Amino acid sequence: GRRTQLLKGLPATSTVEENAAAGVPVYTFNITVSPMSSEGVARLPTIVNSNPLTGAFDIEQKGDLEFSVVTTGNPVLDFETMPKSFDLQIFVEDTMGRTDLNILTVQITDKNERPVFRGNMAIQTVTIYVLEGTGIERIYQIEAADPENAELKYTLLPESVPFLVLESGAIFPTKVFDYEKDPHCYFLNITVTDPDGLNATKTVNVNIININDERPYFTTQQRIYRIPEEQSPGTVVAKITAKDPDDEDSPSRLFYSIQSSDRYFSINPSTGVLQVTGRIDRDAQSLRLHPNISVILRVEDSPGGGHASTMEITIIIEDINDNPPECNPSTFRKEANENMTAGTFLLDLRNYCKDIDVDPSNNQFSFTGLSGFGSNNFALESTVSGRLVMTESIDLENPANLGVEVYSLTVRVQDIAHPNYTSKYPFYASFDIIYIYIRIKPVNEFFPVFSDLSYEFNVPEITKVGSSIGRVNARDKDWPPSVITYSIVAGGGTRDYTNIFWISPTKGDVKILARLDYETTQKHILTVQASDQEKTATASVTVNVLEVNDEEPVCSPNFYSFQIPVSLAVGTNINGFRIECKDRDSDPRSFRYFINEGNVNNHFIFSPSAGSNTSRLILASRFDYESGLDTNWIYRLRVYVTDDNLLSARDKNTHLINTGTVTLSIRVIPNPTTVITTMPVFTVVTKRENLYSESAWYVPFVITLGSLLLLGLLGYMGFLLATWVRTCCPPAGKAVGTPLINAPEKKKPKKDVVVTMTKLNTVFDGEARDPVTGKMYEFNTRSGARRWKKNNEPLQPVPAMQVTSSAAGDSGQGSDRAEAPRKKEPSEKRKEATAETKPGAKPSAGPSEALDQDGLRFTK
Repeated sequence: GRRTQLLKGLPATSTVEENAAAGVPVYTFNITVSPMSSEGVARLPTIVNSNPLTGAFDIEQKGDLEFSVVTTGNPVLDFETMPKSFDLQIFVEDTMGRTDLNILTVQITDKNERPVFRGNMAIQTVTIYVLEGTGIERIYQIEAADPENAELKYTLLPESVPFLVLESGAIFPTKVFDYEKDPHCYFLNITVTDPDGLNATKTVNVNIININDERPYFTTQQRIYRIPEEQSPGTVVAKITAKDPDDEDSPSRLFYSIQSSDRYFSINPSTGVLQVTGRIDRDAQSLRLHPNISVILRVEDSPGGGHASTMEITIIIEDINDNPPECNPSTFRKEANENMTAGTFLLDLRNYCKDIDVDPSNNQFSFTGLSGFGSNNFALESTVSGRLVMTESIDLENPANLGVEVYSLTVRVQDIAHPNYTSKYPFYASFDIIYIYIRIKPVNEFFPVFSDLSYEFNVPEITKVGSSIGRVNARDKDWPPSVITYSIVAGGGTRDYTNIFWISPTKGDVKILARLDYETTQKHILTVQASDQEKTATASVTVNVLEVNDEEPVCSPNFYSFQIPVSLAVGTNINGFRIECKDRDSDPRSFRYFINEGNVNNHFIFSPSAGSNTSRLILASRFDYESGLDTNWIYRLRVYVTDDNLLSARDKNTHLINTGTVTLSIRVIPNPTTVITTMPVFTVVTKRENLYSESAWYVPFVITLGSLLLLGLLGYMGFLLATWVRTCCPPAGKAVGTPLINAPEKKKPKKDVVVTMTKLNTVFDGEARDPVTGKMYEFNTRSGARRWKKNNEPLQPVPAMQVTSSAAGDSGQGSDRAEAPRKKEPSEKRKEATAETKPGAKPSAGPSEALDQDGLRFTK
């Protein structure tokens, strides 16, 4: 619309005082409306703009067309800080659309204002905290200003407070505060006044701050406490209290601790409650000697440092009967000899039992309740002493005690004082059991007794070595039965064995260790001893050796070799040969002779064939070589000699029969094919020598003797040896005595020479004295074998020697000659017998013998 003058009184200028309150009229104006207008004002007057921009003014309607510019109070007009004038553009519009815009200039006028506080005091009550002990120094600086920049004056009320304010507004204390003595809070009224007397007042609160400058102290007066041992963990011992002077007006915030190293107690750091934390055993070694436990407590007002105080308290541990009596060992094994007298002391139990409680009233105990098998034989002298004694003698051989060696006893040991084990042994009884085993040691009272005073055993002589021939038995009355050992203390020896009997030490079985020989000893008497290690008894044992036919017949000779002519007459005792037999355990009539082998065509028999100890060899039938019936020229006969001639046919099947053997070699000499008219001439030379075998006795003897004898003795022996050699061995080519042959100087008749080799057995048929030692020795005249002669042993007969010589032209029957053995002295060891044949004289018929190196004798 078009602009029309609607605002009456504008533009205009008006004034208003600073700090005017809201609603203070600044300027009043009216609106002029056309008389033609029926609608009035369409848009009320409005401040559409201001310069500078502000919201401190507004328009209020006072009448229909009267309006007033008033202050809004926001912001409050301030001459010192705001612009001094404001240009307000007021706009209005009527209903006809006409508008008007004019300016109202408002000028701010200055006014004397009250001083104002600045900073924290302008918006709140200031609280100042002052540490106690702080020196006299500024504690606060007041900030105040006068809007008109006038000088201000500060005052402080009440005057009694120990503070002052300077002209600069600085607040100082007039003393050093002690929190524990001075008030903890002060209220200061600070007034600031301008030169016109306008003032402003604010309150300042001063709080005195308590600082940690005092040590806490214990208020608990008790220093000694008593508690029983074995208290459970958590048991309260004491409630320790303390105070801190810095906390007089409030509960102290203190911290408790145990300064000393202690494993029995702990203290609650906040409440000061002292509690048991570990087991307290008054009977332990450390507390047994020192039952008082010293604990140093510490209280401090800050956990990380500060002021602290200490206090020492003593806790006395009191003993309770919390340990039962204990015995170590709790099992006893004792020995007591039987027949020990009543009242004999056996065992002092108190030496092995103890109660570790410290207090004498708690460590007393007693022994009661003796019981068990055989307890009636024992007793305790008193319940306090614990000495176990025998009440009666015990005899193990008594039938009432027979078999009883160990008595089992029990004794109860318990506290005399009332026990209090629950803390330490919840399930422990108030007593302990002692086990006592008493072994009754047997006493060897009785001697062993054999079942028989003497024993007699009949033993065949052929019983095997090691066989048991009988048993002896001994017992004694001791209980338990003693172990009996047996031994042979006398008898049972022979010439070759010290003892041929052995007895089992434990069983009493008698056995033989060597072969029995009835022919040597028919009875052995032994003394057998039975011992129980302490006492002994003896018995006689007679061993009768029963004769058994265990010896073979021994015949002499047992080997023989000879020659017979083929034309020997039947019934002839061949060469006069006979055998003689002996048997140590058989009658001479018990021999029976038969030829078992080699008797071809049964040409030979023995006569008698039985019932005699001698028998001769008889030619039973003629030889028949011409018809061819006989073909053997040499007969080797094996002759059996048995000792069963006196036994019946039935007894022969049950009795032991022994057989001896004799071997004969017979050579049949055929008839000569030519006849010589001259008489046969032959020479018989007998030569005997003693030969030494490699195993002769003198080899070890000479070696041993040569190492021991002195040089003079060896020289003497050499002299004797030289003499002996010169005597026995003449020089070769020389004859002893007469010449062997003094034959005429004519042709000798032809001679047949038969050489017979004879195998010799070792029969010693001669004896002589050794020139060195002077001892007698035996020798075999054929082999020269030697041995030392045993005392009282007769010479053995040598087998007969048959030497047969047959000359050409003989009639077929030669003369039979047997040369009997004879003993030779050393001087006769080497002798030559020479038969000299002269013309017209009969030749010597003696046999001629020679011995070769192999011990075979040649017969010419």
